[in-house]
Amino acid sequence: MYAKITRLGLPLLPHQLEQVWSVEAKIEFEASRHATVVDFDIPDKLGQFVRLDEYFISRGYGLNVGIRDHDRRAEWSTRQARGAQRLYYRLEAVPQSEDDPGEQSRHLPAPPNTPTYEEPLASAIQDVLGDVRDESANVFTFVSQTLVKLNAQAPNDNVMIIRNNLERGSEAWVDRLIYVLAGANITARRVRGVILEDRAANQHLTPWLEVHNGTRWEGFDPQTGNRGYPENFLRWSVSDEPLLRAEGGRNVNVSFSVSRYAKSPTMVARARGVANDTFLASTMLYNLPVNSQNVYRILLMVPFGALVVAFMRTIVGLPTLGTFMPILVAIAFRETELAWGIALFVLITASGLSLRFYLERLQLLLVPRLCSVLVLVVLVMTIISLVSAKLGIDKGFSIALFPIVILTMVIERMSVIWEESGPGQALKEGLGSLSVAILGYLVMKNEHLTHLVFLFPESLLILLAMFILMGRYTGYRLLEVARFKDIVEAPSSDAKPHP
Repeated sequence: MYAKITRLGLPLLPHQLEQVWSVEAKIEFEASRHATVVDFDIPDKLGQFVRLDEYFISRGYGLNVGIRDHDRRAEWSTRQARGAQRLYYRLEAVPQSEDDPGEQSRHLPAPPNTPTYEEPLASAIQDVLGDVRDESANVFTFVSQTLVKLNAQAPNDNVMIIRNNLERGSEAWVDRLIYVLAGANITARRVRGVILEDRAANQHLTPWLEVHNGTRWEGFDPQTGNRGYPENFLRWSVSDEPLLRAEGGRNVNVSFSVSRYAKSPTMVARARGVANDTFLASTMLYNLPVNSQNVYRILLMVPFGALVVAFMRTIVGLPTLGTFMPILVAIAFRETELAWGIALFVLITASGLSLRFYLERLQLLLVPRLCSVLVLVVLVMTIISLVSAKLGIDKGFSIALFPIVILTMVIERMSVIWEESGPGQALKEGLGSLSVAILGYLVMKNEHLTHLVFLFPESLLILLAMFILMGRYTGYRLLEVARFKDIVEAPSSDAKPHP
């Protein structure tokens, strides 16, 4: 249960909402009336985010999504296209859970080959790296100090040579940094990402620098040398390949727009589990067909109805006609609603008791008598349904959901108690059963409990522990305390009177 909450983000309360980011890439180009092929880099690993879903919108184009050179790409193609063309790729993502380990490097990247720099660039890089080496303690601090020097506000001659008038913050500048760091045998790569901002339009990917220290990748701001990533940085690409290629098109452009909306965290957790392919996701009941899910939404609440019965009988001391009869009647109340359920239950029981007393005159054996009562109960229910249909009362049809056999046994049991202990005791146990059924209905209908037990069916183990504790209870029931209250408070006859 704890793992489902922390790793998948399953909500404890119903009707909660979680923010989902929607990123749309719009590809525009002019087609030249020939066969056109558009190759676009689409995200694989999103860094701090998890992909929930993705959509490809392209009328008249064939689509192929595959992995090429460890890079995930989408390829649109058409035999002939003319005029302005637009293709769309939409991605929905949510932040990773706090306990998610994130991207793990299974294979260590190979260290880069030391480039052969030409003069005067070779001397400039050698001097800068030599200065930084004495001021750093490990790979990450070395990279950070190097970036600080190369982005200094008052650069020296060596830094000016390395900069080569490149615009800092551009992809060319990040490639330049990777080229310089290769001189120190440091593995680095360029990543592109989208900085998520609600209602942002016409955005472009932001290049970023990642460095591997032999254990993990770490991000660095190529303009300041600060470690980490921008807030809400969704990694789009880690490839050196062009983001977009178009054969048979010109004036190619791609822009990104970002929006945010709310979605049920249960559905988000389900998608997050599927995206991460975790074992926890396979244990969710949402994986079952919808019909089975609906069955389990009721079935998992039955133990809560049993808890009401056990508490009322063991702790309170309220008698009921059978152990599970109130639970089954409470389940029937879920379909008939409470008021109609009580009315129908009382009507069937009263009718059945009247007919049962008539059968008593025939002196029947037990089993044939029970079967006769069963037939009478079915006939009464049929008559009620027909009358309801005549009157246009839809709730009368739901009487068919009442447990027929249980009602038969209730009528038989009440009639026996009526004969042996009198009508008062029979009505007392009948009302007790109806009261417990009403309480069980209210508990089993509780939306929060249904939500919790469906998402965390293992919580039923708590009920099992409560049943075991009640099974060990040997004290007085609450009704017994009230019943014997006069005896306890009565003065003892052996007590000596005061002089």
